[in-house]
Amino acid sequence: MGKLFLVPTPIGNLEDITLRAIKVLKEVDLILAEDTRTSGKLLKHFEIVTPLQSHHMHNEHQQVNLLIQKLKGGAVLALISDAGTPAISDPGFLLTRACVENDIEVECLPGATAFVPALVNSGLPNDRFVFEGFLPVKKGRQTRLKFLAEETRTMVFYESPHKILKTLAHFVEYFGKDRPVCLSRELTKIYEETVRGTAEELLAHFTKNAPKGEFVIVVGGKK
Repeated sequence: MGKLFLVPTPIGNLEDITLRAIKVLKEVDLILAEDTRTSGKLLKHFEIVTPLQSHHMHNEHQQVNLLIQKLKGGAVLALISDAGTPAISDPGFLLTRACVENDIEVECLPGATAFVPALVNSGLPNDRFVFEGFLPVKKGRQTRLKFLAEETRTMVFYESPHKILKTLAHFVEYFGKDRPVCLSRELTKIYEETVRGTAEELLAHFTKNAPKGEFVIVVGGKK
């Protein structure tokens, strides 16, 4: 039997990769990457010459059985995403589940995940929280927001720049204009920014200031 490593990669600053992650990526037989162009730049920077194979949301279902056969044959694979820890709003769950079902060893290295620094830096309670990732785009969105309006724990969301205003407007509508919100964007990068305030204040801020980059939104729970 081979082994699958889940290896976190930096969410921005390349110095955030661990020494162990570099070692594993150099030693495995094959690296499965969400986007080989993005990951290729990372590997080149750290002089990692391990072969790359594309593994993303559009082909992971088709690849799982073949990869399981590789692992059963003794191959040691590493799975990485474009940024952060695999399977956190990224591909990884399907292959991990298949490995578990086939008694193939899986090891996840600790490392970068965008929501952790955003949550800790928010100033909102983090002893208990719920990670929601991306909200449904259309179907089920309203139902989910109505349900979360009653959530008492701090909530964490991911959002893209072209949907951030819509999401903040929905927070005002469903959670109330005074609900505390902390929004972090471009974490660990040059233009990193954290903005805190009410849902209404953040909606006004990003209506005036064009939203750019990837966002982590931390929302206080209902009191």
